Amino acid sequence: MLIARALGAEVTAVCSTAKIDFVRSLGADHVIDYTRDDFTAGEQRYDLILDIAGNTSLTGLRRVLIPRGTLVIAGGEEGGRLLGGIDRQLRAVALSPFVRQRLTMLTPNENHSHLERVAELLDGDRLATVIERTYPLRETPAAMRHLEGGHARGKLVIAM
Repeated sequence: MLIARALGAEVTAVCSTAKIDFVRSLGADHVIDYTRDDFTAGEQRYDLILDIAGNTSLTGLRRVLIPRGTLVIAGGEEGGRLLGGIDRQLRAVALSPFVRQRLTMLTPNENHSHLERVAELLDGDRLATVIERTYPLRETPAAMRHLEGGHARGKLVIAM
């Protein structure tokens, strides 16, 4: 969200009630509380959806995309005995050639020019890092529990 805002995008974020103020502080133009409103049931349409939560159906996400919009699914989900939680991403990629919308998943791509652009945004004070907490290496399990519990408000750092 921070990078999108730094590049001039209008950002709508979806989060729980407890994180509304935090998400607004990151620069979201609009915030939807998923405990009160289902953003997939509204009339608003989006050019791009970056789904990092993994708990909204492909059908719902596609419904609120513009006809030639892009859905990017990042991260895995819980469950998935056979595919370890990436079944929704794979279904999206398999469906993409048959629909007008672009459905994809985020895959790591180390690109020097992208890192340089992020560094420029940081140097120009157009982007800030949000680190919630630093954990010593021995507390990595506690950090993972905190992250998996959905309580993180920023990045967690493991110090070695």
